[in-house]
Amino acid sequence: MTLTFEADPAVDTALTDGILALWADVTNAGGAVGFVAPVTTDDIRPALRQHLAGMAQGTHRLLIGRDEDGATAATAVFAFNTHRLMTHWVWLYTVMVHPKHQGKGYGLDLMAAVERTARTAPGFEAIEAIRLGVRGGTGTDAFYAKAGYKEVGRVPGAIRVAPDDYRDDITMLLPLT
Repeated sequence: MTLTFEADPAVDTALTDGILALWADVTNAGGAVGFVAPVTTDDIRPALRQHLAGMAQGTHRLLIGRDEDGATAATAVFAFNTHRLMTHWVWLYTVMVHPKHQGKGYGLDLMAAVERTARTAPGFEAIEAIRLGVRGGTGTDAFYAKAGYKEVGRVPGAIRVAPDDYRDDITMLLPLT
């Protein structure tokens, strides 16, 4: 089985509940998606509200992947730049695949869907690159490299996940042109 991807899905309670559950499950399994375990869906809800507000304003776009049961199994959020000198690239946030689907190749499927969306979806015509931030020490930089992203910057110790645990903030880029 594979995931079915959809850009700009209709936002309803089922979708938001699915994203909240996915985000909590990914975080609690050790995923580096903006939080440190343990978390609950209530901890994550304000961050999702920010993404949803951006979607309503047209500054964010959502890509989801559904599994064979129709459950939200993967996400990626595009954030368009508002600075006039940087509108040619987008940020990618909240890239997740549910832990029960790890090891099935769905992560690379998600990244291929991200690239396809950025190349072909209406509203992305002027986008020349995708940029994302990675928490060092997790191995995700190697994963994104497999998907074609290149490391273009690193700030040592910029992320503090615990009082004595600092990680590098790694910036990666996928040129689309």
